[in-house]
Amino acid sequence: MTNDSSQQSQAITHGIHHLGLSVPDIEATAAFFITTLGYQKDGEKPDYPAIFVSDGTVMLTLWQVASPENCRAFNRRENVGLHHFAMNVESRAALKTLYLQFLELDCVDIEFAPESLGSSPMEHMMCLVPGGLRVEFIAAE
Repeated sequence: MTNDSSQQSQAITHGIHHLGLSVPDIEATAAFFITTLGYQKDGEKPDYPAIFVSDGTVMLTLWQVASPENCRAFNRRENVGLHHFAMNVESRAALKTLYLQFLELDCVDIEFAPESLGSSPMEHMMCLVPGGLRVEFIAAE
């Protein structure tokens, strides 16, 4: 990823408007983002069914799959699709606090604890959260 503003200004798109995710239990997934991460519920469409949650910058559209019992977890070696998504965290201290909070939750599987992100000054951790979603949390400071 580059921070060269001349390249960014030539792009036709400008960031993500929303990220749509299909999940086996829409209520549990929405509750995780709202209760644990402090997202706001921005609406829902019960007949779809969909719930929209946002952190004020990114909106997630959560869709209920029709047959949760027939779902298969994503396998990056076999499936095309979303491998994971990464969310910014305000600081390394906040990342550590989030990690400690996740340790107390049965619904979060921590793939790895906060660690350096390669040779960058950032730290990150990877988790599997309710809905079977693989989420990376990254702190720059």
